[in-house]
Amino acid sequence: MTSPTYQVTDPSTGEVVESFEHATDAEIESALAASAGAYSAWKDVPIAERAVVVKRVAALFAERADELAAIATREMGKPLGEGVEEAEFCQAIFDYFADEGPTLAADQEIKSFSGGKAIVQKLPVGPLLGVMPWNFPYYQIARFAAPNLMLGNTIILKHAESVPRSALAVEQIMKDAGVPEGAYVNVFATFDQIETIIADPRVAGVSLTGSERAGSVVAALAGKNLKKCVLELGGSDPMVVLDSDDLDSVVGDAWDFRMYNTGQACNSNKRMIVMDDLFDDFVAKLTEKALALDTFSPLSSRKAAETLAEQVQDAVDKGATLHAGGVLGEAPAAFYSPAVLTGITQDMRAYSEELFGPVAVVYSVGSDEEALALANDTTYGLGGSVFSADPERARSLAERLEVGMANVNSTAGEGAEIPFGGVKRSGFGRELGPLGMDEFVNKRMFYVAD
Repeated sequence: MTSPTYQVTDPSTGEVVESFEHATDAEIESALAASAGAYSAWKDVPIAERAVVVKRVAALFAERADELAAIATREMGKPLGEGVEEAEFCQAIFDYFADEGPTLAADQEIKSFSGGKAIVQKLPVGPLLGVMPWNFPYYQIARFAAPNLMLGNTIILKHAESVPRSALAVEQIMKDAGVPEGAYVNVFATFDQIETIIADPRVAGVSLTGSERAGSVVAALAGKNLKKCVLELGGSDPMVVLDSDDLDSVVGDAWDFRMYNTGQACNSNKRMIVMDDLFDDFVAKLTEKALALDTFSPLSSRKAAETLAEQVQDAVDKGATLHAGGVLGEAPAAFYSPAVLTGITQDMRAYSEELFGPVAVVYSVGSDEEALALANDTTYGLGGSVFSADPERARSLAERLEVGMANVNSTAGEGAEIPFGGVKRSGFGRELGPLGMDEFVNKRMFYVAD
């Protein structure tokens, strides 16, 4: 048997706390059969009754917020308070879809020019595979599972190998809330078993949040097997600062958003693009914040910290300026001190690669057009923001960002009701909000002649 790779490793010490065996092929078949069996009944439960169960899921996320936060801290280093916030956001997501789902999934009559009545129905499609990442071990599940459980689809959940306890905690919440046996199944699958699940005719689609590499593999498998897929991949989101009448506030927003989850968020402001007349002050204020930090959380793993250190060192070796931080702690722990980096040029890895950790990269530009060109000069297209004391100036530039989520005078519009997703190599499809219930559905045309 393959040695276990699902394991809890405390990133603050490097200690392997607990390990889990991969699922056997027989367990994968059992999960598939259970999900398909549950779907046949769950899809016929009235949506108002499904909402009652989804509401109970929401309540349990709130009740267990402290427990869930402690698990995430142990498994991937998330600051405890942020873990509680994540669990509470899950509550909001499940509540939103329980409350709004019946309206969002309601039949929609459309104009018919040939007589009769034409209706678009939103029907479930079947069991779905979710392949989830470690960085937000609960929220990522919530935004996939909540709308689909409301629609009547069933869920097979393959979580990241580094957060097995988080995966099991969510599965327990589903059971305790009354989600029917088989309607939500956690599997500690291997990569080969993921391929088996996607290829299985009982499975209707797959949603993945993760790296570009993982996304391209899953998309190829989905395409080969003619399955719908949703991909939320990497990001290198620009935050453009055109002018400000309160630079301290803008810098505070920039720093807090970049450092949230220890810099390990897909849509964080990984490229701060600042007008040259503000640049020096902006960098100085960021540097002051970095130097004032006495303590900070580890990254998710030693490998993640080492990769980030290599990217920053590559930049420094080629002429970039490291203003603060950027110190890799001793192995096997995963500490990397929050950094401020300027002088990035196109020949550096940091220009084109996503820096998934606590590094604030700042660029200087001389005009709105130069800022826009730099903001769009990336293979990614997840989100972006533009700040200005003149909202119309900011809006004009934000309208031209090549992203899935554009924000004016806000680092990110976030909420259960706000759709999330990107373009270009950041993936395709949307989660959350009204669009979150529009992905894995049979938009059946139902026509009745006069």
